[in-house]
Amino acid sequence: MDAVTLGVDFGTSNSAAAVVENGQLRRLPIEDGAETLPTAVFFPTGGGRMLIGEAAGHALIEGEDGRYMRALKSVLGTPLFHEKRLIGGKRQTLSDVVTAFLFRLRERAEAELGRKVSGVLSGRPVHFHSADPARDAQAEADLRGCYEAAGFTDISFLNEPEAAARASLGTGHPGEVGLVVDIGGGTSDFTLFRTGDSGIEVLASHGIRLGGTDFDSAISLSHAMPLLGHGGQLKREMGAGLLPMPVAVYADLSTWAKIPFLYTPETRRAVAHLLRDAVEPEKVARLAEVLEHELGHELAFAVEKGKIRANGLEGGEAMIRMTMIKRGLGAPVTPGTLAAALEDARNALLKAAAETLEMAGMSPAQVDAVILVGGSSLMRMVGDVARTLCPEARIETSEAFTAVVDGLALTLADGR
Repeated sequence: MDAVTLGVDFGTSNSAAAVVENGQLRRLPIEDGAETLPTAVFFPTGGGRMLIGEAAGHALIEGEDGRYMRALKSVLGTPLFHEKRLIGGKRQTLSDVVTAFLFRLRERAEAELGRKVSGVLSGRPVHFHSADPARDAQAEADLRGCYEAAGFTDISFLNEPEAAARASLGTGHPGEVGLVVDIGGGTSDFTLFRTGDSGIEVLASHGIRLGGTDFDSAISLSHAMPLLGHGGQLKREMGAGLLPMPVAVYADLSTWAKIPFLYTPETRRAVAHLLRDAVEPEKVARLAEVLEHELGHELAFAVEKGKIRANGLEGGEAMIRMTMIKRGLGAPVTPGTLAAALEDARNALLKAAAETLEMAGMSPAQVDAVILVGGSSLMRMVGDVARTLCPEARIETSEAFTAVVDGLALTLADGR
């Protein structure tokens, strides 16, 4: 029996795989009972089999000893991706970790299909890294190397928003112009296309390195981190006056991919030094508690949940519950404070979407539909951006989580 080529959406937050069989699109349940798999891993302390997906998240939440890692896609193309570190009881790179994740994804797909998987059409952002062609090329090379090491022998790539545009083909009419706005965990991508009788014509594609994990970081820094001393001051060791609290440790603690690398003796010593000189030592003591008990990912999940709750509110407030640090501790978040924290991101999205139209020489009035895809497209501000830029266009939000993988599988079926 012939080997199968998969369409794979390897995402910053979630991954998915699909094929077309007998003319029908089939999303593979590579996570039990689900069409998407959290792009997360967990290495138990002392060794043992790496956990992936929901199992990795459950191990973290249940307090098992080990290292949790998420948002691995965001370090493709960076030196960190190839640095050897002690992970899971042995020295390995993040490239090794991504390879192991993709190997397990291939194993699960083969078990589901009952056939060998040899090839992959993988989604990729328009730009892994904004305005850095060399690093962008390195990121694709890194991902290709991981697919090869995971046992895929025929590897090709397609821009994620273009895949989503292909998946939306049945929702429009010939001649209509659509704009895909794909907001993922690590990047935001845009494809402007025209629908034809037998496919789509891509008019322009554009992308920036900004996504849901960046939204989480901005919200964490503006809401949660001040309760750990961010924005505070330090007493000078000599002389009068005060110094600002260093930002680096808070920035890393609010960044999913960097959290696992904060739990070092050097970082703990640096925070102990800050605690000694802090004007508000009780807050910095909470930071020390997070590092001592490795609570960074639990805090990041709390920020993410608070973001989602506040996004769904018309008024009132939600709470970023920080009780893992101290009983009763929490940071209120309202639709207004959420919008303020994400104002820079909103402006960047609006600018990038407008640039996509400019690249094609088209005006917003010529856009018939804006198709929102990617988990982070569910943020209210993304819909606001679409309506601000293209007020006359209809807004489509169906299949936000699977449009990319659907388009990849359909592209394979069409032989394109």
